Amino acid sequence: MSAKQGSGTPKTPSQNWRPRTKAVHGGTARSPFGETGEAMFLTSGYVYDSAEDAEARFKGEEPGFIYSRFANPTVRMFEERMIALEGAPGGRTIDARATATGMAAVTAAMLCQLSAGDHVVAAKALFGSCRYIVEDLLPRFGITSTLIEGTDLAQWKAAVQPNTKVFFLETPSNPTLEIIDLQAVADIAHEAGARLVVDNVFATPVLQRPFEFGADITVYSATKHIDGQGRCLGGIVLADEEFIAEHLGNFLRQTGPALSPFNAWVMLKSLETLDLRVSAHAANGEAVARFLDAHPKVQKTLYPTLDSHPQAALARRQMAAGGNIVALEVKGGKEAAFRLANALQIILISNNLGDAKSLITHPATTTHQRLSEEARAELGISAGLLRLSVGLEDSQDLIEDLDRALAAV
Repeated sequence: MSAKQGSGTPKTPSQNWRPRTKAVHGGTARSPFGETGEAMFLTSGYVYDSAEDAEARFKGEEPGFIYSRFANPTVRMFEERMIALEGAPGGRTIDARATATGMAAVTAAMLCQLSAGDHVVAAKALFGSCRYIVEDLLPRFGITSTLIEGTDLAQWKAAVQPNTKVFFLETPSNPTLEIIDLQAVADIAHEAGARLVVDNVFATPVLQRPFEFGADITVYSATKHIDGQGRCLGGIVLADEEFIAEHLGNFLRQTGPALSPFNAWVMLKSLETLDLRVSAHAANGEAVARFLDAHPKVQKTLYPTLDSHPQAALARRQMAAGGNIVALEVKGGKEAAFRLANALQIILISNNLGDAKSLITHPATTTHQRLSEEARAELGISAGLLRLSVGLEDSQDLIEDLDRALAAV
């Protein structure tokens, strides 16, 4: 039985395609078999027609794959599809490189462009592992940093030094959901000759596209909403083609945090439903946030588009919706927070997020436990704070589950 001829050239999304269509078709490269589902190329190496062909490919004189630590057809389809989703405003040409995890993406995005003697300005409100990169890892290589209150634009300006090369932030932040003015911070960074790196994991490219607000580099933990079902680890860095070519590409090639072809294939299939899932997540997230905001046993509810959020107006300008992460502070500290979490029946205790299943964690004892008590207090991570990743269950079932659990507090 002969194979029907397909197209090995990645499908370039039409400028007229909307995000949901790009998420289904973008970057697809079919083999000669003409498969409808993306092919999974579980191979570490590639065969050359001749020794001369191998030499030319290693020199970069001929296109083609060399080794899956450098690039792989399935991984490249995932990268191409993420490029299509992220967009390239103002005529920018965006490229991407996938990584084994989200933290590999963050680390590579920073280290590939920094050297001893450079300086980083970062928002204090970061995921615990991101704080580790800025506060502990970079100084080992002679790279200094200044942590500032990200919502205060004056602090970004004041922190700039002659050797500042990178600004780094999350918005919304983990776990207290601070919203940072991307365009304003990008302008300050560019005036200082620095690049702005944005961790966009909470918003996803469905709800927020940092490049539209002047960001230079966007990073994701694909483990979260991009996979969306708690199966695979992965990460990705998106930036201008020039940055990828001059900094990131060779760094990843030599250091090796490659995404496996299998995980890339899982992510590709998940991207087909990303827009649908994130929209449903956000609708559930807002419903749950409004319930918690009115509950007498909840001292404080943090959700980007609630009127009570201090940056709600900014969140509405930058984001298409508030997302699925809700932070709640219960009265009674750690004991009350643990009692609530333990009483839940539908919502599961886990430090992951962006899953189809609703998940809850206690940041002070999990994701941010390595920070000092003073540092946690400065970030608003109290003993009574819980981070809730709202899933795809019926929102009324989630509200009833929380209501029952709060009765136990």
